[in-house]
Amino acid sequence: MAFSAKDVIPLSQARANLSELADEVSAGAEKIITKNGESYVAMIGVDKLDRFHRLEKARIHLELLAQAEAGLADVKAGRVRDAREAIAELKKRRAERQ
Repeated sequence: MAFSAKDVIPLSQARANLSELADEVSAGAEKIITKNGESYVAMIGVDKLDRFHRLEKARIHLELLAQAEAGLADVKAGRVRDAREAIAELKKRRAERQ
């Protein structure tokens, strides 16, 4: 979504007009609040925040599935190691670095 100049609000103005800004955001607008001329926080509606959280959770699940699929492909191709040996090797490498 593109922002216009009216969507960028200094913090002092946001404090003074919080109720009006909240009404605009509740109606679908998004606001960027600045502090000392720099982006500081964003105001978005609860529905958009909820949708963002659901999408992020779905993305994480897809990543986990992809990693599990890659792991199963490694097992199928014979690219496996004994866990105890791999952990011992990692510990040895860490000790050598210190």
